[in-house]
Amino acid sequence: MKKINLAITGCLGKMGQQLIRSSKNNKDFKLVSLTENRRVSKKIYGISIELNTANAFKNANVIIDFTVPKCTFQVLKIASKLKKRVVIGTTGFSRREENIIKKFSRKIPILKAGNMSLGVNLLMYLTEIASKSLSDNFLSKIFEVHHKNKKDYPSGTALMLGRGIADGKNKNFYNLIGKKYLNKKIFPYGKKINFNSIRKGSIIGEHEVKFSSGKEIITLNHESFDRALYSEGALTASKWLMKKKPGLYSMRDLLNFK
Repeated sequence: MKKINLAITGCLGKMGQQLIRSSKNNKDFKLVSLTENRRVSKKIYGISIELNTANAFKNANVIIDFTVPKCTFQVLKIASKLKKRVVIGTTGFSRREENIIKKFSRKIPILKAGNMSLGVNLLMYLTEIASKSLSDNFLSKIFEVHHKNKKDYPSGTALMLGRGIADGKNKNFYNLIGKKYLNKKIFPYGKKINFNSIRKGSIIGEHEVKFSSGKEIITLNHESFDRALYSEGALTASKWLMKKKPGLYSMRDLLNFK
């Protein structure tokens, strides 16, 4: 099988560095491009770090982007013109920005996921099933913990899980978003989905969904111990995306969860 030419954006970030390590250990990929949003006079594995330009991405088959929304849209504009596939692990998009990504997906294949882990995507699936199965007497809330340097909150994964609750109830997710707490020891259930985000230490990721009727509590949770979970998931997504037509896909499509 011919190797897939890979471009990684935000290559000096934590996920960028992890993606580089994982790609070098994966025989299906050839790393051809590394980019940052600023000029850097440095080479990694003999590859110069470039800005996000058409020249930087011209030889890539697929681009993996774990950056910030502003950078992601730079990448999508270029990828759309060059007809390159894009895997998006970036989080923190607004509702309007989510719709813009959908428009780009009419021209190129895009796989977007708030979390690339198999376990987390299974958790979302189970969250949806639980939400669908439980009556409206059960209120829900979502708790998540990440390292102290993570800026956005709730995390993309927490929002994914919230969407799972909404989908289970066949309701609009944005209409169900409740209060967003940061670094609270305790936080309440509500008629809408409340979120609590903890930022401390070097924790990779912990996520918990709770359903309560007042008489019993059902808890679904997931813990990540190795960032390679996400980079390996992103590479699996990249390989899968190579055979897809333009459209917006998720890890759920890849895993074939019905």
